[in-house]
Amino acid sequence: MRLIRLGAEPSAIGADVRAALTAVGAGTEVLGGVALTGVQPPDCPVPLDAIVVLPKGVLVIVGVDLPDPAVKLEAPLGGQWKIDGWPLVSQDGAANPATEAVAAATAVAQRIQAMRAEPLPVSTVVAVGPFVSQVVQPTSDLNRGVRVLHPKPSTLLSAARELATSSVLCTADHAVKLLAILQTTGTPPDARALLAEGFSDAVSPDLAAASTMLIPKVQARIPLTRKRLPTKLVYLGLGGLVALVLLVWLLVALPGDDKPSDATPAPSATQPTTVVVDGTTFVPKDNKRDKDCQAQAFGDAKAWLIANECGALQRATYETTVNGKQVTVLVADLDLLDAPSANAFYNIVNTPGSGGVNGLDGKPLQNAAFACGIKGTRVQLAFVVWSGGGGDQTLDPVTRQALRLPTTR
Repeated sequence: MRLIRLGAEPSAIGADVRAALTAVGAGTEVLGGVALTGVQPPDCPVPLDAIVVLPKGVLVIVGVDLPDPAVKLEAPLGGQWKIDGWPLVSQDGAANPATEAVAAATAVAQRIQAMRAEPLPVSTVVAVGPFVSQVVQPTSDLNRGVRVLHPKPSTLLSAARELATSSVLCTADHAVKLLAILQTTGTPPDARALLAEGFSDAVSPDLAAASTMLIPKVQARIPLTRKRLPTKLVYLGLGGLVALVLLVWLLVALPGDDKPSDATPAPSATQPTTVVVDGTTFVPKDNKRDKDCQAQAFGDAKAWLIANECGALQRATYETTVNGKQVTVLVADLDLLDAPSANAFYNIVNTPGSGGVNGLDGKPLQNAAFACGIKGTRVQLAFVVWSGGGGDQTLDPVTRQALRLPTTR
């Protein structure tokens, strides 16, 4: 297992979690996968001690610090926890610490679904300490995919093998996308590194072998013979072919009655030097088309594009004036896979602070006024700033006008 530490563990028992994951070691000899420690994905209500992405599932590990060591911990999800027969009293009034842990795992699962990443079962591990000899859970809670345990290499390995049970292995490429939407800093390992951690390749060797077995073997070759046509029939066939060629040439070369013989192609229309939308004049400056949409995005928008397909990104810049001051406009058009994908991406970028796409110089327009729209499989973005930098509410009408500007010339 590859361990990536993104921040400090939010609980004291988190240090034991990290130590147990470190003890597993790199590679697939023991378990495989990637563990992100000290991580808090967007929309997750609390920081997490770890998220473990395995080839067959995802484990969300939340640490719970008990007031004292325990010989026996009774830990039902929907009832009172007891330490050696004594009720565990929560300062915030929650029924038990597992409530917050399950909510965090649910948030992680919802983010994976919202970003349309590779579907994998998401399970919850509640790591308790400083020390617990025995944990008792109801069978119904175990069937829900929740484990309460004291974090040791053996207990974490057992939980991983019981909970990560997807019938289809997560590929290395999809694991890259999954890690990208879970970690908010740094760059996830590339697909080649993840192959060494047990994630599958895009093409399964077993599937290739099975397909090869379906190809029938040719046991014997049947000799073929060729019959010669009579010489007279050969000449007749050649003569007919020449006549047909001459007829087609005449039909193409001779002008028709409704078309003058000296007709010339109409000149292409000249492109306008300005575009006027609702009385506002926009001067085109530059445009660019990219096939790699994710490389030109930032924030949650980038994470979504890493996890999903995008046909092309077309961007264009314009200049206009507002109240006598010069304004810079960036418009972008993203061609997505289908209408559901466009709706999902639109919901991402329409959320404040969720990112967007860079300008043509490869940098985002800082503090820009923003608007977005959707048409079928396409999502349009508009960013507007004062030429000196930054934007404000005065520019909001311009952003809505900019959504109607063309991104190509």
